[in-house]
Amino acid sequence: MNPIPFEEARELLLEMSRPVSAEKVSLDQCAGRIVAEDIKAAENVPPFDRSPYDGYAFRADDTGKASKENPAVLRILEEIPAGGIPHKEVVSGTAVKILTGAPIPPGADAVCMYEKTEFSDTEVRIFKPFRAGDNIVCAGEDIRAGSVLVKAGSKVDAGTAGVLASQGIAGIKVYRRPVIGIISTGSELTEIGEKRENGKIYNSNRYTFTCEASRAGGIPLYMGAVPDDPGAICSLLERALSICDTVILTGGVSVGDYDYTARAMEMAGIRILVNGVSMKPGMACTYGIRDGKLVCGLSGNPASSLTNYYMVALPAIRRLAGISLTECRPREIPVILEEGYPKASPGTRFLRGRLDLTDGKVRMHIARDQGNVVLSSSIGIDVMAMVPAGSGPVEPGTALRGFLM
Repeated sequence: MNPIPFEEARELLLEMSRPVSAEKVSLDQCAGRIVAEDIKAAENVPPFDRSPYDGYAFRADDTGKASKENPAVLRILEEIPAGGIPHKEVVSGTAVKILTGAPIPPGADAVCMYEKTEFSDTEVRIFKPFRAGDNIVCAGEDIRAGSVLVKAGSKVDAGTAGVLASQGIAGIKVYRRPVIGIISTGSELTEIGEKRENGKIYNSNRYTFTCEASRAGGIPLYMGAVPDDPGAICSLLERALSICDTVILTGGVSVGDYDYTARAMEMAGIRILVNGVSMKPGMACTYGIRDGKLVCGLSGNPASSLTNYYMVALPAIRRLAGISLTECRPREIPVILEEGYPKASPGTRFLRGRLDLTDGKVRMHIARDQGNVVLSSSIGIDVMAMVPAGSGPVEPGTALRGFLM
């Protein structure tokens, strides 16, 4: 199986991905969760015509000839505070004192803020003509009954929570957080807290992808580290697939003598979908599926595995978490490189960096070292730029396709 373009691999994984099951969650616990069904408004918001100001409500016809020299003088019937209700109908020659948010009394069809009036305890003077509807927030101006408030696949943010609360909705159906199994492979790995012998390295990928699994809306579950042994990898994969919704494993996906991940996946009954992606860094990878569950085999090189994860695997994991298909893929924007990149790119290359919007242009600062094993250059990145295959060294000021992380 030959390497394929990253977009082809990404779309193949998306095609194979389905959201996990749903559960009901109280509104005060749903921040950041993914809505599992369209939610419609049961009633108008606001539910009644109301005043946007402290002022006076009256009949617009009574002010048709009003001016500074000849104001309309109206008798005040009552005062309506926010949360109160009107008790009297406004008729010709009368007005009602009204506070912000209070319902418009019957008969009134306009409001004037109090700063633009003269008033006493018994009457108010209006100094200009008004039209029916002036300064009235109509019922349903914010939300109409029957309209879709939130679409399935969208993430609950503060606005969503507030809108749902305005409908008296106490809980909603959201997708549960998918359990994302994490496996590290490699005889060279040592866990933090253990004595690190010569020739060994600490298992950083465990923590890198625990963080990424949480960011994607999942529940990370570290399944353990195994040496470069196909039987051991297969056994741990089978255990992970029995309790997880998807699995990310790092290491052993290249073509070296001790790269056993692809073989172990096949031993576990996983159908291989992708074996290598034509991109740098991140070419080495093996993706497969068993019983509808994706298995993402990534490079053991930290920066290489992260690049492949962002550009190929992450959209499928977002889809698994319930995010809509239109929002799963990385958001694409044009970026201008602030610094150049000195190497030629025979194949598609991705550069890690940070956005800079200080001068009103979308600029990108390239991380200091773009090497496959340089994990430190991934700290704080929020964008990747794609250098097209066949490009030579890239000069500062070059415009490239950017992908937001």
